[in-house]
Amino acid sequence: MLQLRDGQAPATAIHRADYQAPAWWIDTVDLTFDLDPAKTRVLNKMRVRRNTEVPAQPLRLDGDELNLARVLVNGGGTSFKMDGDQLVLENLPEGGDPVDLEIFTTCAPAKNTKLMGLYVSQGTFFTQCEAEGFRRITYFLDRPDVMAMYTVTLRADKTAYPVLLSNGNLVEQGALEDGRHFAKWADPHRKPSYLFALVAGNLVAREQKIKSRAGRDHLLQVFVRPGDLEKTEHAMNSLMASVAWDEARFGLSLDLDRFMIVATSDFNMGAMENKGLNVFNTKYVLASQSTATDTDYANIESVVGHEYFHNWTGNRVTCRDWFQLSLKEGLTVFRDQEFSMDMAGSPSARAVKRIEDVRVLRTAQFPEDAGPMAHPVRPDSYIEINNFYTVTIYEKGAEVVRMQHNLVGREGFAKGMKLYFERHDGHAVTCDDFAQAMADANPDSELARRLDQFKRWYSQAGTPQLRAEGSYDAAARTYTLTLSQSCAPTPGQAEKLPFVIPVQMGLLGQDGRALTLRLQGEDAQAAGDSRLLVLSEPSHSFVFTDVDQEPVPSLLRGFSAPVVLQHSDSDAALLTLLAHDSDAFNRWEAGQRLGLRIALQAIGDTSITADASGQIAAALLPSSFVEAMRGVLRHPQLDAAFKELMLTLPGESYIAEQLAVVDPQRVHAVREAMRQQLATELQADWQQAWQEHSDTGAYRPDPVSSGRRALSGMALSMLCLAARASGDTVWPGKALQRFKDAGNMTDRMSALTALVQSGHPLAAQALARFHKLFQHDALVLDKWFALQGGACDRGGNVLPAVKQLMKHPDFQIKNPNRARSLIFSYCSANPGAFHRADAAGYVFWSERVIELDAINPQVAARLARALDRWSKLAEPYRTAAREAIARVAARAELSNDVREVVTRALAD
Repeated sequence: MLQLRDGQAPATAIHRADYQAPAWWIDTVDLTFDLDPAKTRVLNKMRVRRNTEVPAQPLRLDGDELNLARVLVNGGGTSFKMDGDQLVLENLPEGGDPVDLEIFTTCAPAKNTKLMGLYVSQGTFFTQCEAEGFRRITYFLDRPDVMAMYTVTLRADKTAYPVLLSNGNLVEQGALEDGRHFAKWADPHRKPSYLFALVAGNLVAREQKIKSRAGRDHLLQVFVRPGDLEKTEHAMNSLMASVAWDEARFGLSLDLDRFMIVATSDFNMGAMENKGLNVFNTKYVLASQSTATDTDYANIESVVGHEYFHNWTGNRVTCRDWFQLSLKEGLTVFRDQEFSMDMAGSPSARAVKRIEDVRVLRTAQFPEDAGPMAHPVRPDSYIEINNFYTVTIYEKGAEVVRMQHNLVGREGFAKGMKLYFERHDGHAVTCDDFAQAMADANPDSELARRLDQFKRWYSQAGTPQLRAEGSYDAAARTYTLTLSQSCAPTPGQAEKLPFVIPVQMGLLGQDGRALTLRLQGEDAQAAGDSRLLVLSEPSHSFVFTDVDQEPVPSLLRGFSAPVVLQHSDSDAALLTLLAHDSDAFNRWEAGQRLGLRIALQAIGDTSITADASGQIAAALLPSSFVEAMRGVLRHPQLDAAFKELMLTLPGESYIAEQLAVVDPQRVHAVREAMRQQLATELQADWQQAWQEHSDTGAYRPDPVSSGRRALSGMALSMLCLAARASGDTVWPGKALQRFKDAGNMTDRMSALTALVQSGHPLAAQALARFHKLFQHDALVLDKWFALQGGACDRGGNVLPAVKQLMKHPDFQIKNPNRARSLIFSYCSANPGAFHRADAAGYVFWSERVIELDAINPQVAARLARALDRWSKLAEPYRTAAREAIARVAARAELSNDVREVVTRALAD
């Protein structure tokens, strides 16, 4: 791939159809590092051999920003040439005999602001090699289907870098001259270069010895900077739980003597699954009740699980090429979702986790499917692979795996996983290989019968629309449910063939009672009150018999497929589902559909107007909806966490996605009016909820305690919102006192959020106090910046505040976490403040994309995607947004990462 540099022509796309097996294999790699921040020396000794199954070709090794000092072949000098960034060796011995290749290079880790390859963060060496970072360390066949055995020797100053880590097992360590020391590591498993890792620095570790079910002893270690050790208990507990769960659920044991996690504050992503040496963003390792929220605790458990589960789904079996990225990521996201649900325990807590996952899919992935960056779960081409670490690959990929799970059942899925590893352990394979293993392990399943068609989920982009129409025949006592599907064109795919869509469903009576389901021509013994329908045709009718009353259909239970359901339920039917559905997901969904319906009607009603400050005074919510929400708040059996989800209105971005043309300020005004009405009309109930849930006792981040804190925090926010309308000072005062007295970060942040989002003058005092308390804790300061960047906009006050915060001594744009906390919170997560009629938000966005691109293209490209959906905007936003994108695209010196995003956006 040609890198774009200083005004060169854009890089050409890489196509999946052009895949060819490597012309050379690398069997062993022996790396020696002399670590120095300014000039690190890397000696790379490889044993390579020709792939005799493909035509003979020169050996072409990838490199990026390396200084080449020496190349030896079988111990002697050799001729070579440079072709762009590639080192080309044309005169290597013929035949299939191994060739010993030695390459000596240097690099400058301290200058590596891209945080790809080998870099330095706060005096510690780290690596990040996925997807193509290893070429920034040494010349190599930097592709996932080249798997080798690695031995690594690290040498460094012992005082500055007392801890030296790499993949696998520590086999030797000792002292060297001049105050230096060394450590030698050997990985017993073959791996691709993207899984290589090293860490060197002044670190301390929490350690735990465990014994697996298989009877093998293991050492678990979590490495952090001195001073952070007390914040690692939850991460260690999560790691131990992950090891136990994977062995119990799938029979997959830890395959190394030790497993290590290392945390760094400078990291482009959440974490990285390097074999046996996971490198994590501190955000997903460090936690204490005084610095981390319940959400932080849950995210740590999920991400630690995700990276550990990669040890098998990604490391032991890896991707043939980067087009197969979802093979490991989609599958592993599914596994970490299942882990979190199993850890949650109760059916209600499991449902809460499922709802949270679906909200991410709908608010982030569905818009991606409908925008210029739409791509299949298995893309057909890319220019910059870093741009394809997307919610489509991860979250939609997980839904594709979940559908396979739904089609073969829990036991059938376990059988499929077992066959998958029996066939492919130690190999680099494809998404097709995984689906084939699932089907072959379950030959009588719907998946096996429709496998070729099911695999369209991998090859076709876009979110299918599932239309449902029902008709009841009272005389015949039958109910006919007709399901039909369609999928809109996406870039490069004008026509879509039918998908296989599993639809879990039930029928309710008018009184909410579950009805028995029996399809026409079916044996009575097959009847039940919930079943899985499979739609594989463009349209199909299912006839249910012995139905004594017109039913209320409960469709897509548990969100059994990643589709948009179109069903003209009446408000009364949705209220029945909200009150009675046995499926917790659909109970929540009914409330969301009602709220969305109200919002869309209000947005389109020109008689509903906003005042000069952009606020709508009219009551938008019908009494039936308000009373339904009151019933949720008062319900004695519903868990607090589930109530909090039920009472949360659909988000602005999700509402906007349902509109053909979007006026962001109109959407914001309508949703805020709906929130204000709920806050005011349920004020007494919010007070009761606050009183009942504000005391959670000793801090525990378990689902029940977390749910109580979530509901009490929501109640406090609504009470402060109601107080803003009435001029009451009591609840803002209580919020400030709660902020001061809080015994945990969740309660403290809830109180601070209530003050900031209600716009109360006491917010300034609380923000200043928060900064004073936590100015030396980087992760907590990220929350402080993020809260202000995501604040509710009143009179265009947020952008000036964001600009001022960028001048704050604690703001460092080079740190990805800090940049995300402020800039992304404003540009990507605060549409009411970002989409300004004067286009100032778009100008700010373009300036920050260009500034970040010169520092860290990966971070810049993610920010660039904040305007993916510009073409849906109403005027004057649409023209202004396009001009901002064009301004970025016109830059001569632009990374491939950003150029691909803005070029595709302009083509929309």
